[in-house]
Amino acid sequence: MIVVTGASGQLGRLVVEFLLQRLPAGQIVAAVRNPKKVADLAARGVQVRQADYTDPASLRRAFAGADKVLLISGNEIGQRVPQHAAVIEAAQAAGVTRLLYTSLLHADVSPLALADEHRQTERLIRDSGLEYVLLRNGWYTENYLASVPAALSHQVLLGSAGEGRIASAARADYAEAAAIVLTQPQASGTVYELAGDETYTLAEFAAAIGEAAGTQVRYQDLPQAEFAAVLEQAGLPAGFAQLLSDSDVGASQGGLFDDAGDLRRLLGHATTSWREMVRSAVAG
Repeated sequence: MIVVTGASGQLGRLVVEFLLQRLPAGQIVAAVRNPKKVADLAARGVQVRQADYTDPASLRRAFAGADKVLLISGNEIGQRVPQHAAVIEAAQAAGVTRLLYTSLLHADVSPLALADEHRQTERLIRDSGLEYVLLRNGWYTENYLASVPAALSHQVLLGSAGEGRIASAARADYAEAAAIVLTQPQASGTVYELAGDETYTLAEFAAAIGEAAGTQVRYQDLPQAEFAAVLEQAGLPAGFAQLLSDSDVGASQGGLFDDAGDLRRLLGHATTSWREMVRSAVAG
């Protein structure tokens, strides 16, 4: 039996969908804070169990009888380490055989501030005594697609990534990879550095937006503080704006680049084309 935490989230739902292509529904557990959000999965035979990263008892109940648990990293920046620690401890208590964790690309050496909580979580997993596999996910192409409407409106894409090359992939690519690793034999301690086949700079990304729309869109590089201020003015919370601007600066230092091809080999096919995703986003 396989448990997917955060199964009502964008990545978690996709992982469950890919697992359903490989396993009987009854062998899959969707662990979620609010079971009503995945009533459709329950109707298809998936076991739905209530679980909250801040409620250790609920985690132990959700993991009962599980062979493998996929820990999808929480989205509460600054709270992830204690939340992830609760998941790890619950997995130990429930007798889980193997824990998989969605970490960050090159988390051990990444310049992104976002990497710190992932490094700490990886350390906890290694020290837990559990068998484990680390899925170090690169950037989602969707992260930049969110900027397409504003870029078209102003004919400029803003960022702080300089000439850094970005090897992003579609969220579905990472989800499919997780489902594959969950259902195939893997050596404990395996670390996958997962990234897209193709790379781009934000200047190239901006040009692709313009090409798809039949207009010109240029990239304007900003100092980190200025870019964070622009994001806040657009309505993002200050902490999230700071995180995104820091991630762009990390990209300028190579933090979102990888060309080893782990993701393509796991999938057995090419990763989703970022240019195709841009064209789809522009088309609406």
